[in-house]
Amino acid sequence: MDQQDNQTSGGAPVEHLNIKVTDNNNEVFFKIKRSTQLKKLMEAFCQRQGKDISSVRFLFDGTRVRQDDTPDTLDMADGDTLEVHQEQIGG
Repeated sequence: MDQQDNQTSGGAPVEHLNIKVTDNNNEVFFKIKRSTQLKKLMEAFCQRQGKDISSVRFLFDGTRVRQDDTPDTLDMADGDTLEVHQEQIGG
């Protein structure tokens, strides 16, 4: 019964997800496994964009994403989007 949640209409389990990562100017697509820590995706995005990972924040559905989160722990689906925002301190 539990397998039904992770299956496509063809009946095969969905192992990989296509995740869109977007900031104000760029969209980058990543294909990752459901069990992969999002740290890998976050580091790859920052490296491609020339940003320091400590200077940006990743959000999924308005909630901050931690580096040890996975698509499974966040209940992500194929085609979901992570938003990248510059960290701001103060008011």
